[in-house]
Amino acid sequence: MAHYGRRRRRREADEQENHERWLVSYADFITLLFAFFVVMYALSSINEGKYRIMSDSISSAFRSIPGSTSGAQVAINTSLSPLSVAIPTKRLPPNVKTDAMQVAKRDRLRNMAKELNQALAPLVDEGKVTVTEGALGITVDINASVLFAPGDARLDLGAVRALSAVAQILVPTDFPIIVEGHTDNTPISTAQFPSNWELSGMRASSVVRLFIETGVDGRRLTATGYADQRPLADNATVEGRQRNRRVAITIESRNPDNPVEVQIPE
Repeated sequence: MAHYGRRRRRREADEQENHERWLVSYADFITLLFAFFVVMYALSSINEGKYRIMSDSISSAFRSIPGSTSGAQVAINTSLSPLSVAIPTKRLPPNVKTDAMQVAKRDRLRNMAKELNQALAPLVDEGKVTVTEGALGITVDINASVLFAPGDARLDLGAVRALSAVAQILVPTDFPIIVEGHTDNTPISTAQFPSNWELSGMRASSVVRLFIETGVDGRRLTATGYADQRPLADNATVEGRQRNRRVAITIESRNPDNPVEVQIPE
């Protein structure tokens, strides 16, 4: 009986043994794995404020080194790992290149304005030609009396000489050119010109054709007629109508959003 009692107690002890102790190790493993991913996520997140402070500190340190290039900059490359530091080579910023191009363009337009004033000096002195600064470039206004006979669109011989001198200045450049024909409000009705629209358009075309014959690239040229719709003066007076009969040649800047300011020489 005593032997039987001992076996019964041992069997009861075996039945009460915990067979789920592996869950403890498994829970520890999951906890460590979770902690590992938290640490990895923390390392992959970049605190821009701290790295900006570190960048400024490194830049100051480099500037304080004797013999180092003044103005050298050290940048943090945030596209790499959090501890990656990239020292860029010396390159001109894009805005410096753009500013240089604008300065060069301004100089070219200024020189062109000076050349146009010199080439048309006699007509400028007579008040028949004006060279002005516009929002898009340079505009040369030529009175129609210098170029055409009344009611005609054929260029006079003197006009051919004057416009050929203008074309020689335009040939080596690459700026777009718009030629506009303008009339006064006096009606015209002929077989060739039923209205001032045809007359103004044909006069602009005559100037464009001469420019092309002189060597200006036709792809840069545009001819348009405005009839009497854009007067400079009052058509009620003889002087006003005379001013309104004109051809306007506009040499445009290539960037209308950022017009180049040109100071017309005196």
